[in-house]
Amino acid sequence: MGTSLHSLIDIFNTDFDYSDKPAPISKVVIPIIQRDYAQGRESTEINRVRSRFLDALYDAVTGAPITLDFIYGDIDQNGIMTPLDGQQRLTTLFLLHWYAAKKENIFEDEYSFLEKFSYETRYSARDFCNYIIKYQPSFDSKLSEEIIDQHWFPFDWLKDPTIHSMLVMIDAISDKFSNVENIWDKLKSNAITFYFLPIKDMGLTDELYIKMNSRGKPLTMFEHFKAELEHELSKVNKKRAKKVISKIDLEWTDLLWEYRGDNNIIDDEVLRYFRFICDIICYKNGGTMQGKNMDEFDLLTEFFSADNKKLSDNLTIMENFFDCWLEVKKEEGIENFFSDHVSSDKHEKGKIIVESDTTYFEDALRLYGITQGNRNRLFTLGETVMLYAFVTYLLKQDAVTDKEFRRRIRIIKNLVDNSEDEISDSEARAGGNRMPAIIMQVDSIIINGEFRDDIPVNFNEAQLAEEKEKLIWTNKHPYKAESLYELEDNELLYGQIAIVGLENSNLFSRFISLFDNCEWDEIDCALLAIGDYKQCEKNGWRYHLGTSGRAYLPWWELFHRGSSRGFEKTKECLVDLLKSEETFSNEVLTKIKNEYLKQCIANSYYDWRYYYLKYKEFRPGRYGKYLWRDFDNEPYCFITIWAKRLLSENAYQPFLKVVDKNDNISRDDFGKYLVFEDTYLECENDAFVLRNTDTDEEVRRLQIDQNENGIDTEDRIQKYIHWKDKPKK
Repeated sequence: MGTSLHSLIDIFNTDFDYSDKPAPISKVVIPIIQRDYAQGRESTEINRVRSRFLDALYDAVTGAPITLDFIYGDIDQNGIMTPLDGQQRLTTLFLLHWYAAKKENIFEDEYSFLEKFSYETRYSARDFCNYIIKYQPSFDSKLSEEIIDQHWFPFDWLKDPTIHSMLVMIDAISDKFSNVENIWDKLKSNAITFYFLPIKDMGLTDELYIKMNSRGKPLTMFEHFKAELEHELSKVNKKRAKKVISKIDLEWTDLLWEYRGDNNIIDDEVLRYFRFICDIICYKNGGTMQGKNMDEFDLLTEFFSADNKKLSDNLTIMENFFDCWLEVKKEEGIENFFSDHVSSDKHEKGKIIVESDTTYFEDALRLYGITQGNRNRLFTLGETVMLYAFVTYLLKQDAVTDKEFRRRIRIIKNLVDNSEDEISDSEARAGGNRMPAIIMQVDSIIINGEFRDDIPVNFNEAQLAEEKEKLIWTNKHPYKAESLYELEDNELLYGQIAIVGLENSNLFSRFISLFDNCEWDEIDCALLAIGDYKQCEKNGWRYHLGTSGRAYLPWWELFHRGSSRGFEKTKECLVDLLKSEETFSNEVLTKIKNEYLKQCIANSYYDWRYYYLKYKEFRPGRYGKYLWRDFDNEPYCFITIWAKRLLSENAYQPFLKVVDKNDNISRDDFGKYLVFEDTYLECENDAFVLRNTDTDEEVRRLQIDQNENGIDTEDRIQKYIHWKDKPKK
């Protein structure tokens, strides 16, 4: 018997050679051994399958006809066809034809063939099919509710999974097709067809069903995906479609098997890497995935449908992106490949530092496309760029040596680490979608070892300039290259070394030893003793310094060029400090701080830095953030923010914090006052002022002597402490 094209209507009107005399099928029966109807189940995956299938049926009825996959089964001598494959599709088509017939008041003799469709999985499912064929809904309310409310519908039927699924599908069909007219005529005109293969006297046993239909085991999302991929590819090139599906089932499954999840399959891993490939294809075409929120099936339609003019190119990319790892696995193993090129915790010659103990490839298989909340990607765009760089190298190994790649991947890593604001695929962000340009730049660097100046707005401009300069410098000074790479790998720099500068290559190792061997509080104080190294942020009132604790972010912000003013001054102070000694210790740094304090006392010159160095309350040690509204005119009026960006109840005026012995700091006013029983104290630029709580009138003032430049000529904190008539609570 040959395969032929049919609709649900004409399958009961076509003669098939199952007996001595060809005759139509008398009945389609879903046998007891078959699994329950599943397309109406309520789960995330099934909802997606149901939605996509109904979308396809809707498009067929309202637009171009569609042909579904094979449906085949055994036909016995009585003309009863028992489906081996296609139960789910047949059931959905049965429900769609029922809906169209009832909604459009089709004559009964036209849809009477529906009575030839029956379930034997349970008597309840069989009876349900019989009843709804006879039932005419009013369509005044939700169809499932109307049906459940009928006298012939026992409440126990709701426990039947097939009936429950049918009710869900009926409602879904109603929602989808409620505004569509002439559905029945479209169905009669073969809007939806399928290939039907009747198998004569196959003798379907329970054992055969178990083997061929997994005894009700539902198809996974991945299996649906593969089927749809093969279907699309077969429209263009059946041979290539078969080859790709074979690779998925064999080579690629073997490739990813060691990364399988707890479910002991690699379905999710393949689909995540597929999403990565689709994103790269999108970027290479100058696009963005932002706002599309595509699942794997949408991506398949977008990039691998038969209508896509670039299908062949996209398919080549997909094959290459998988196949490149096959050779790696064969030669050395993927884990060994990455361990030979990356380090997870410290600088190693010829390697780059990554934050994760796993590899970019494995992380993509585990995390790609997964979001945390509504914003954060667990596999970042920066990691996408890095993985793409590794894949690009693997595809170009005939033209790029391992030594060249090690130098070039370091450049990419430095660019990625210092382009957090620039790496974006959102059109809404400043600079728009930069990923297409970034991918082009990665190609040029990895393949040719060159920077393309004709590509606008890609990585951070300052970092690009630094990487170009460093590449020239290392070519001229190859014997110094390793010391540069070690400096780049420092946790406070992450590839940007402008704070030290190539002109100070003799100081590279000193920077590393300084922050490795000394307390950061001592470094902070020594730097400030050398000069006012603070930086002012773009808003003009928030300043930042280092921290007393080992908090990386404040120092990272100081050592990286950004929108803050004062980077060059910070660099000047740091370089002066590094030049002052060949080796550093806490004792050396403390000596620098104490020398400055001695000079202040000797010269009666107590600027804000003096207080910062002398009193630890000025250095809270977490974020290094301070608020100065008018530093030039009121240098003593500032607040330690005690947060990363905004004021909080933990903020305080440090002069008051030092003299406060009884926790009188006002948390309601960001620590700007010491509050007593009926008075409060504030620190002005040249005085401590005690005021009445009710009237704000000045009660008493402790004036601080200052020089003509507004700098204290006496230690105001010590003067306050010795103020004999201090206010009491």
